[in-house]
Amino acid sequence: ATMAEKEGEDPNSAKSVVRLVLWGIMGLFVAVMVVVLIAWACLHASDPRFVLTDVTIYDFNIAQPNLFTSNLQVTLSCSNPNHNVGILYDRLDIYATYRNQEVTLRKLLPASYQGHMDVTLWSPVLTASAQPVDPDLSQELIEDQKSGLLLLDIKIDGCLRFKYGSWVSGCYRLLVSCPAYITFSGAGLLETKYQPNQKCSVDL
Repeated sequence: ATMAEKEGEDPNSAKSVVRLVLWGIMGLFVAVMVVVLIAWACLHASDPRFVLTDVTIYDFNIAQPNLFTSNLQVTLSCSNPNHNVGILYDRLDIYATYRNQEVTLRKLLPASYQGHMDVTLWSPVLTASAQPVDPDLSQELIEDQKSGLLLLDIKIDGCLRFKYGSWVSGCYRLLVSCPAYITFSGAGLLETKYQPNQKCSVDL
């Protein structure tokens, strides 16, 4: 008789415990590998790409020394360059700045999911009525009108999450800046035409 039999133990029971331990170790290893794979996919995911394709200005002036009024429509395309990772846009605020001052109110873009290699198009209208700005901005606008060129920045501030299979990451802060070079006509009026397909900088 074996020692286990002498002590009244069941050899089959001991083998079952060993098998359970081995299966547990294998399950843990697989779980760790899945987590590593997901982390690798998300850490190596490419940032979304933004392109400003059009800016149309209907109103852009300072009626009083420190109150700005603006009305413009912008069109942007956003593409997901990843083959295996989707992107969830939870909250994106878009607005325009002029000489580092916000000259439109922030507008919330619709929450959306962007699949692999998908492209999303947004065309929001940005406005402000009597938006408080630095009084010096009035003189700077006059100078830009004389030069015939004005630089706007269309900006996005928001949150995105990466999706790999059924797994979804936490929120990543997204900051986008799109320069828009606007020209003036001889009469000092803003032209609606804008240099197309301007790539935006993305900070994630």
